[in-house]
Amino acid sequence: MQTSQKHSTSAGIHLYHQPVQDIDPYTHYQILQSNSCHEIHDSSSQGTTISFEPCKEQYFTLESSPAINDLIGCDSPSYASESSNSNRRSHFSPQASHSYHSDQHQSSDNTYESPTSVHSSADDSYELKHKLRELEISLLGTDSDIVDSCHCCYKGGHHGAPPMAKYDWDQIVEMIPKLDLKEVLIRCAQAVSDDDIETAVGFMNNVLPKMVSVVGDPSQRLGAYMLEGLRARLGSSGSHIYKALKCEQPASKDLMSYMHILYQICPYWKFAYISANVVIGEAMLNESRIHIIDFQIAQGTQWMLLIQALACRPGGPPFIRVTGVDDSQSFHARGGGLHIVGKRLSDYAKSCGVPFEFHSAAMSGSEVELENLVIQPGEALAVNFPYILHHMPDESVSTENHRDRLLRLVKSLSPKVVTLVEQESNTNTSPFFQRFVETFSYYTAMFESIDVALPRDDKQRISAEQHCVARDIVNMIACEGAERVERHEPWGKWRSRFSMAGFAPCPLSSSVMSAVRGMLNEFNENYRLEHREGALFLGWKNRAMFTSSAWRCY
Repeated sequence: MQTSQKHSTSAGIHLYHQPVQDIDPYTHYQILQSNSCHEIHDSSSQGTTISFEPCKEQYFTLESSPAINDLIGCDSPSYASESSNSNRRSHFSPQASHSYHSDQHQSSDNTYESPTSVHSSADDSYELKHKLRELEISLLGTDSDIVDSCHCCYKGGHHGAPPMAKYDWDQIVEMIPKLDLKEVLIRCAQAVSDDDIETAVGFMNNVLPKMVSVVGDPSQRLGAYMLEGLRARLGSSGSHIYKALKCEQPASKDLMSYMHILYQICPYWKFAYISANVVIGEAMLNESRIHIIDFQIAQGTQWMLLIQALACRPGGPPFIRVTGVDDSQSFHARGGGLHIVGKRLSDYAKSCGVPFEFHSAAMSGSEVELENLVIQPGEALAVNFPYILHHMPDESVSTENHRDRLLRLVKSLSPKVVTLVEQESNTNTSPFFQRFVETFSYYTAMFESIDVALPRDDKQRISAEQHCVARDIVNMIACEGAERVERHEPWGKWRSRFSMAGFAPCPLSSSVMSAVRGMLNEFNENYRLEHREGALFLGWKNRAMFTSSAWRCY
């Protein structure tokens, strides 16, 4: 789900995108039920050298620049983030440029911590130590003095911990079939968090490459990309100065194909479009002039659904104007600018007999000002935030705090309704290690949901995961500060932000629930839908994955 700051490859090809296709079967769905890495300064003053051994197996799929491959000495590429210099608001200071340290700005409000954001309390820390000890016992044996030596190192905390004990990597490699991938990944991430570079690189070189695979089970596939993120995190903190690791973009036609695959096999995008469309359609039931501001227009397909529904409205269709906010990733995916979206929607509206106008705001959401939105009197306004607000930098990143600034701007427009769809995850202000554990939990569920729809050796699935999901994961693990644009917040924190900006929850009707349930009938039975706390929660098994909510002004 792509950055609003034009980091063209930092967050990958994102989950909000929908494919440019003729309107899919859900067009015929009755929508209105009631009516029808940053700049790195030399951090090697103490002699720290990072070196990855050449990998014997090609299991990564992200391509990095030759410079970073020289740094890590590995045929398997690593990836962090590439940001647009023209749009970057600020750079790290030399004192804050070490990429593998966590954000210095951390929230003191733990009221709405996600249930899966673990290790945030003393009890969790104590439990983690024992889990890591169990892993080390499985790695080295119960009688090994190394186990006790390693375990004691955790008493020193994150910083200032004594050097970790040496591992017998040959012995550990022999035990790989008995090891748990999640525990090994967490052990490696803990070493990165503790600045124990030797141990971290040992796991990355000797153990993890033999445990992960992009054609494996969900954990193995996710592990391949999380390992990629760990490599990128360490690589960007070496003795060389790199602004970012670069990743080649697929051609737009290939990208659209990958996006279409995930759009068809996962309900996450349809969940966003259908729930928002029903809410907006009901709010605009008696309006003759409607203005929709979409802060992530992407391909514009979502509004074809609403146009068709409103075309059948008793008394005739309303006049509809759509303002589409863009970003560089959407430009690439479409193979061109917003004029493509405008023409597609205008042609479709004409075919439905709906008076229509399209206005483009070709900029990232964090750049939007009042004059870019061309508000006109007499229009009923709806604002749509589909998987985009978490890309806006907040107070933990920038004093400008575009996340809250944008909400206040929207409030000043007095919209009839605002729709919000976001990932139910807590990675915004979490320090690196907690963020790593949360990322593993969240994306394990996502990879499992993809796994039930396509064979594990399906080449299209591999490409779709790589270009539509994996680089988000790498961004969360490898990057900090302004370079980290994947900053998810759970529902409770969004509720607090909207309340402070002057919004109140808008009750969701039974029609919203019914429309989403009908769509989910086409997908695996392990998807769950729950209406609670004023929002719809879409989950996979027992894990909440996405929330959809509606808001009105006080």
